[in-house]
Amino acid sequence: MNKLMSLALGALLVLPALANDSTAEMGAGGLVLRKTDAIDMVAEDLYVSPNKVRVSYVFHNRTDKDVHTVVGFPMPDEDLANRDYGDVAYPHDFVTRVAGKPVTMALEVRAVLNGKDHTAMLAPLKVPLEDPDTRLNQLARADQDRLLALGLATQDGGDRADARRHLVAAWTVRRTYHWTQLFPAGRELAVEHIYVPGTGGSIGTALTMRGFRSGAEGKAYIARYCTDAAFLAGVDKFARAAGAEYAALPEVRVQYILTTGANWRAPIGNFSLVVDKGAPENLISFCADGVRKISPTRFEVRHSNWRPNRDLDILIIKPRH
Repeated sequence: MNKLMSLALGALLVLPALANDSTAEMGAGGLVLRKTDAIDMVAEDLYVSPNKVRVSYVFHNRTDKDVHTVVGFPMPDEDLANRDYGDVAYPHDFVTRVAGKPVTMALEVRAVLNGKDHTAMLAPLKVPLEDPDTRLNQLARADQDRLLALGLATQDGGDRADARRHLVAAWTVRRTYHWTQLFPAGRELAVEHIYVPGTGGSIGTALTMRGFRSGAEGKAYIARYCTDAAFLAGVDKFARAAGAEYAALPEVRVQYILTTGANWRAPIGNFSLVVDKGAPENLISFCADGVRKISPTRFEVRHSNWRPNRDLDILIIKPRH
């Protein structure tokens, strides 16, 4: 199998103590081709909302020969060592169409620790990479000891040498959906990809917490979403309407990995982004140049010959009803 281009996508946002009921978002992005100078992305039309991501591409094979190449959709990494310590939302329900026809994607799953791929080593042990703990505790002690020595597993409850010890997987699961696509010589090809994003959220945004905005974490939060004075004033207005200065206002966060679009030989010819906040009364903030409101809930950004230099982080605050 060809080696797939994989990306470390997204990072968990460290949330304030108030958000102990929160779900952390894991951002995904668009499709990634194996490195090639033969194919350009001439157009990308992207729609992002808390409920749906839809991205339509037009690719162009600029050569006089057909090109067969692997097209991949890298998922966010999942750290099994921390899986039980937080609520994390992952993208799901993927649909891909090429020239209007559905494509069935295969799934590659790898086990990675500290940058090293351990998939081949785990295969003879018949350890499921995504849900491994039951099998880990069925292994012979010598195999368990080897996994512990490599750091691929830890002992739950400490260093117990007796037969009742319980092992927990400590590797990162790296998933990539993929298929092999023919790009006809000298022609354009339309590809559409739709999925439900891994949307994070909390019943209470930290922006209403006393002193949060002036602290280091609050400043980083504000910078991540480019919240301006008007947005923060809207948050304060929602809080006052709720009858408390520091009201628990619902928060939704969506991330889309745009920077994969900077990997192409040439800039994206025509880029269009529409962000939908869901309801007219919701507040929304994200970092982008040239944002234009096109409906009560939608905002548009357009660029020509563009290379993205940062990912898209969207913050939506809802009034408390």
